[in-house]
Amino acid sequence: MNPVTAVAAAAADVVIDHVVRRLSLETDCSDVASAMAGGDQDFVLLHVVGSAAAYERRHVPGAIHLPHRDISAARLAEWPADTLFVTYCAGPHCNGADQAALKLARLGRPVKIMIGGITGWADEGLPFVAGPAPGALASAA
Repeated sequence: MNPVTAVAAAAADVVIDHVVRRLSLETDCSDVASAMAGGDQDFVLLHVVGSAAAYERRHVPGAIHLPHRDISAARLAEWPADTLFVTYCAGPHCNGADQAALKLARLGRPVKIMIGGITGWADEGLPFVAGPAPGALASAA
């Protein structure tokens, strides 16, 4: 018996439950890019790590710079309570997106993590932009 088959595959209902739970928590770079390109962006994309200067050098187009340490009810007040936030950080070696997601969830906000972060975005060959943060949070970041 090999390591792949040493433990039997889960029943279909267990797999479905597991995958639905993962998809309720995560999205990927390609899906975010597709939604944005198609004009179907019904979420706020948050760049949650790094300094304002690092954000200005390179970030995902349309992302708002809001470091996870600055997430608070007051900072989120400009968005309706049911706004979906998508967090991303530097990449698989960074837990900033997780920290931001935890803060958002504790504030009762819907949230997903964009797996891969900046590293994943680059790996997909997706474009970055430079410049200051768009929107109302730019001056506070």
